[in-house]
Amino acid sequence: MELLHSKILGEGKPFIILHGFLGMSDNWKTLGSQYAENGFQVHLVDQRNHGKSFHSPDFDYELLSQDAINYMDHHGIDSAYVLGHSMGGKTAMQLATSHPERVEKLIVADIAPKFYPPHHDFIFNGLSKLNFDEISNRREADEELAKHIQDMGIRMFLLKNLYWVEQGKLGFRFNFDVLKDKMSEIGENIAPTAIYEGPTLFLRGDRSEYIMPNDYPELKRHFPNSEIETIDKASHWLHAENPKQFFEKSLRFLNS
Repeated sequence: MELLHSKILGEGKPFIILHGFLGMSDNWKTLGSQYAENGFQVHLVDQRNHGKSFHSPDFDYELLSQDAINYMDHHGIDSAYVLGHSMGGKTAMQLATSHPERVEKLIVADIAPKFYPPHHDFIFNGLSKLNFDEISNRREADEELAKHIQDMGIRMFLLKNLYWVEQGKLGFRFNFDVLKDKMSEIGENIAPTAIYEGPTLFLRGDRSEYIMPNDYPELKRHFPNSEIETIDKASHWLHAENPKQFFEKSLRFLNS
């Protein structure tokens, strides 16, 4: 059994944070430190095929959920608060509905339990143009990626995944080939009968279309003890675009 890589911050009630698609635990380092300062033992986890965790050709939400259970078992965590963003939110929902006794409270950031059609083609098309036999530094990688992805924020997010495979040779930490092949899995809905009755907070960006008002009945059906809060001046990367409000609303829920 392979275990997920993580960074553990602070002492207190275990709080597991699951990043989004093509992200990594480092994306949550600043917020994670703030939670740790407020009495939580924060586990910033790299999901399989991401960050420093293991690579595998198998990739779906049941497996990602089981990875989290294996991680909790290894660290002696009977139950934890769990926060997941985007793909990590789907993992967190799968974890909570499959193993409700392991989740004290659930926070889902800007994702609904519904199916989302694949929509990352433009990202993989851009990433596929990066020839690391010719690109020798991050600036050159950004210049090439900018030809295909105009949004600087998305490029910076993606380029955090670059690392030195060997001296003078860059590469991606995420498993490019498997994630490109499994894009349809990323958008999968959770099972129609899946229910988690524990306290749940959905956080949505006011500029995001991932959670819309017509999704609210489905959120309540799967998570009957849930509330929905909106983060102002934020799109899908709400935790990075308005971290102050994200932290305040999530901490209030955790401490309630």
